[in-house]
Amino acid sequence: MRIAIDAMGGDNAPQAIVAGAIRAASELDQVNLVLYGDEAKVNELLGEKPSNIEVVATSQVIQGDDEPVRSVRRKKDASMVRAARDVKDGKANALISAGNTGALLTAGTLIIGRIKGLDRPALMGTLPSLYSDKVFQLMDLGANADCKPLNLDQFAVLGSYYAKNMRGVDQPKVALLNNGTEDSKGNDLSKSAFELLSKNQAIDFIGNIEAKEILQAPADVIVTDGFTGNAVLKSMEGTAKAVIDQIKSTLKSGSVKTKLGGFLIKKDLSSLKDLLDYSKIGGAVLFGTRAPVIKTHGSANAEALYHTVKQARDIIDSQAIQALSQYFEQEKIK
Repeated sequence: MRIAIDAMGGDNAPQAIVAGAIRAASELDQVNLVLYGDEAKVNELLGEKPSNIEVVATSQVIQGDDEPVRSVRRKKDASMVRAARDVKDGKANALISAGNTGALLTAGTLIIGRIKGLDRPALMGTLPSLYSDKVFQLMDLGANADCKPLNLDQFAVLGSYYAKNMRGVDQPKVALLNNGTEDSKGNDLSKSAFELLSKNQAIDFIGNIEAKEILQAPADVIVTDGFTGNAVLKSMEGTAKAVIDQIKSTLKSGSVKTKLGGFLIKKDLSSLKDLLDYSKIGGAVLFGTRAPVIKTHGSANAEALYHTVKQARDIIDSQAIQALSQYFEQEKIK
């Protein structure tokens, strides 16, 4: 398989991207990586290039503050755009970038294209539970700020197929994020979506959940609109960082006894930090496109890129995209 990587996207590009690619190329069997970007810079970082890494020279970069649609349409030779076009043309099986999220979503949707019969792809993240070793899918994380009930219904199918094919969950439980657990709760969107989800035979819908329950992982897949999902994700990230920072500050500024206690629980705090580190799970997947499109964090380091390559490999191997294509094609025929 061939995985296209935008070597110039992200805060730490191209150094971290190339370093992660080198590790992935050396540790993952049957994976060929294609790095798109400044050929001289990338080759310098590669050194003695591994046989399963290829470099494609590009002359432009989509910056973090570029307007997504305009930049994808005008910067034809940007590393992200060239990579997306090669995926569309079948020269690569998946696309990875740590760059401009909006531009990547645009490239995935407009260039690679969505699965036939699917109204909109969704940005899906895999998140850890704080109370067990479970993980769960949360979607949409921002690809679709305004959604229709049909979109949430289809997101549930997307997430269920991912959980089945990628995580081996036999019958993934699906929940709708809402402002209450009662069936009648919510705005017009959530009420209409609840009705559709309740009738959907392709999923195991367990009803509404509230935001306070998310990190308990009460379901394998939690669906919501992109505006809400993005706000929830950023709130979780901000809260986790604030709590860790506050604990560190308290331990450092406390008495000798407090500092000694901090030293004794240092290992446990590291475990907590690792639990909240999503980079080891992989990136957020624009799921529903004709090939995997994965957004790793803008500040991704080499380890995060490595795990994202593993994630892309596993999605390709699982053939989840093919299964989804068949499902939505059959739904279209009905």
